[in-house]
Amino acid sequence: MSGPPTVVLAEVAVRLVVALGMIVLLPLGLRLVRAPGLAPLTRLWPAPALAGAVSLWLPRGVTASLLAAPYLLATLALVAVAAARLLRDRSLRAGDVAVLTALVTPSVGALALVAERAGVELLGFDLPVLALTVPHLHYAGAVAALVAALVHRAADGSGLARLGAWSVPAGTGVVLLGYFVDDWLELVGAVVLSVGMWSVAALLLTRVLPSVTRADGAWVRPALWVAAVVLPLTMLLALSWALGEATGLPHLPVRWMVLTHGVGNALGFGLCATVAWYRLAREEELL
Repeated sequence: MSGPPTVVLAEVAVRLVVALGMIVLLPLGLRLVRAPGLAPLTRLWPAPALAGAVSLWLPRGVTASLLAAPYLLATLALVAVAAARLLRDRSLRAGDVAVLTALVTPSVGALALVAERAGVELLGFDLPVLALTVPHLHYAGAVAALVAALVHRAADGSGLARLGAWSVPAGTGVVLLGYFVDDWLELVGAVVLSVGMWSVAALLLTRVLPSVTRADGAWVRPALWVAAVVLPLTMLLALSWALGEATGLPHLPVRWMVLTHGVGNALGFGLCATVAWYRLAREEELL
């Protein structure tokens, strides 16, 4: 790693955020989901996730890509789990779509990880874009979609809950499509994703937090409160960046987006919401 201090710090932050998502948040979140074949896969998850995380700290090349490859295989197994769940339930309601999104999107991030670690510009995307695709698909794609599904269930499928459970997967998909098309479509995706995230934040405050008691753990309420408050702020940053990219208006450079939007979403929202919900989860409330 070389360059200005903020660039180096942003590179380190991306690697730490990705490792957190792969090793901690994704397997915790998967334990909140019922799907055929998911339980044994979750138990085996630490090995490929750790190998993938180690690959982030090695120079690009064969060794790094080979270490990342088992993680890609694990995420492809998640896609198979998603297909089995869809065949079992035959449901594409809002909450189910959010769960399926959480199961499928890590594979896209893992594919980007293997390509970036190999030093290959996949589908015309340069290596920095691939590096940032990995956390985007793990957090906006997997963690946020899973939390949206959990909130949807906690809010009994209310209108706002359905909006969140539909908008988070849709926004993630449109942002990804915008990578291939243009910055304006990416802006549309950012708007849709932000609407979904803000819906989730509102329901965390109004429906989830009031139901939490001290018996659930003294730290659970503060963790959920932080998740709900941080989310609107980080999504405003995402909107300002997407607007700036599409229109040329002033906006934060990528390195500062990583250190603000990226770290805020990972720690303030992703970590706090996932760990708190894992503590709250009861068998009958699994997705």
